[in-house]
This record gives sequence, C-alpha cells and structure tokens, in this order.
Amino acid sequence: MAYAKAKEIAVDAIPVIDVAPLYDGEKGERLVGDQLLETVQRIGFFYIENHRVNQDLIERVLQVGAQFFHTPKVEKETVRVADYHRGFLPIGEATMSGAQNPDYKESYIWGWEVESADPDIEHSNRILAPNRWPPFLPELKVVLDDYIQTINALGIRLLRSFAAGLDLPHDHFVRHFDKPLTRAAIVYYPPQPAEMGESQFGVAPHTDYGCITILHQDMIGGLQVKDRNGDWLTAHPIPETFVVNIGDLLHRWSNNRFISNPHRVINASGTERFSIPVFIDPNWDMVIDPVPEPGTKVRHSSIGCAEYIYGIYQKSFAYRDDNAG
Repeated sequence: MAYAKAKEIAVDAIPVIDVAPLYDGEKGERLVGDQLLETVQRIGFFYIENHRVNQDLIERVLQVGAQFFHTPKVEKETVRVADYHRGFLPIGEATMSGAQNPDYKESYIWGWEVESADPDIEHSNRILAPNRWPPFLPELKVVLDDYIQTINALGIRLLRSFAAGLDLPHDHFVRHFDKPLTRAAIVYYPPQPAEMGESQFGVAPHTDYGCITILHQDMIGGLQVKDRNGDWLTAHPIPETFVVNIGDLLHRWSNNRFISNPHRVINASGTERFSIPVFIDPNWDMVIDPVPEPGTKVRHSSIGCAEYIYGIYQKSFAYRDDNAG
C-alpha cells in the first residue's frame, strides 16, 4: 500500500506574492489585488511574504500548541468540542465531504473572543461562540488571542486588495468586521503510515468554507494543492511565508472570479507535523451577495455568512450528530 500520489514541483514554481504594498494605502492594495487576481485564475494558490507578522509570535503559537497536544489525552478531553465548535477535536471527529475515512489529525479550535452571554451566539447558530481554554495550560489563551487578532488584521488587508482587484470599493468585503466569525486551529498530524493506503489523509481533499484562509505550515511538509489542470502539487514549506487559500464564500461573493482551491494533507514524513490555519470571515449576519462583472449573470444566490458555514459544519464533524449546536 502507498500514499496518494502528487506531482513534485520545484519550490521556485510556487507563486509568492510580496504583500508589503498593502501597508502603503489604496495604491498598494490595487497593486497587490491585480497580482492576486492573475495568480488565482492562473494556478489557483499562492503564498505571501513580507506580511509583517512577527516570526516570534508564530513560534510561540507552535510551542504552546505542541505543549497542548503532548499533554495526556485525559486532560485534553476536558476541553473537548461539545456545544460549540471550540476546543479539542480528536482523531476520527472530522470527515471531509466525499472522503472514505475521517481525517488523521487532532485539532485545537478557537475563535474571536466573545462572552458566553452574547446574544449573537444563538443568532449565528453558534458559529460565533465562546472559547474553551484549557485550565492546565493558561498561556494558551494569551498567545492564541494575540495570534488571531494579528492574522485577522492581515486578512482584512488582503480582502481589501481582493476587492481592489475586482474594481470594487476597497472596503467591499470588510464593511462588517467588528465581531468577525474568524476562527483558527492548531492542527497536529501524527506520522501517517503508508499501510493506511491511498484513501487516508491527514486532511482529505476539500475546499475551505469561508472567505480566505491564512495558513502557517511548519517545515515538515505534507500540504498538497490542486492546480487548474486538475493535478495535485506539492506545496513545499517556504520560510517566513503564509499559504493563502480562497474559500467557498469568497468564490460565491466574487461570482466565481476568485475560485476556491482544493487541497489536502498527507504526512508521510515519519515525524509529527503542525499547521495553523486561520479562517477569515466577516460578522455572522453579513449577507454574501455575489457581484458579477458587467454584462454577466449572477451565478449564486445570496446567503448569510453564518448560515453557510453552519450547513458545512453539520456535514463534516461527528460530534454534531449528538449536539444541536
């Protein structure tokens, strides 16, 4: 038995976009936006560099994340995902649409910090939710809250450039971001034995649900992406970059001009692997109303941000079979 196959590509074949101009105002946003549009339509995925996220912060997240996953399972289970999509998700609890097997991974999931009495929790079908911080690792809250706020700010800059690339007002996608549905995870991939076969993945092939995902992957490797020709490609780790994935909501919102990109993970390294995806989304009640190019038809119906994500969650996570939330 063996792993699912992918085409090995050279590191210099991966598109890496310099996003330093995002910090220079609308002219820089337009410059980056034009590059994003061209790259996504040509190959379907890209990395970003010069993003100004402190590498020390990223290392702190990886270190405290490793501490969490190396803790005995009985302790991790004290913050297991239950009523809300927050906390520890063990192996076997996540299955991507169409996959034969559950993902071979563990996750710790957190989101934008909200109070447990916030009425928007129920209004959003519990997609906006209180976090479940582990009492045995108090520093986790401090580090992860810092990280999600930092990456959310970067995501807003990127979404402004996406709008600019479509000749829309630069704030088109970010007008309602004061209490975002932005969520994140530290993902732990144990070594995946080859005898598990070609249908087993750390994360099975899927597209992300929301607007954009900003992903840090460690230097172990294992991420694979599908290009516009339908080939699976190795998405090599590149130091001091993030991988950016277009999600289904931005796909709809842009009327298919930005296309959500399938990707998967196979950890064939023989050692553990960590990644940190942050899923950038606006407020729960934001209506995703597709914007067609002049002279073209609207390809998707309008849908609420939380409504769409809720529907995907109901299909993907085993714990939701027993919980209304």
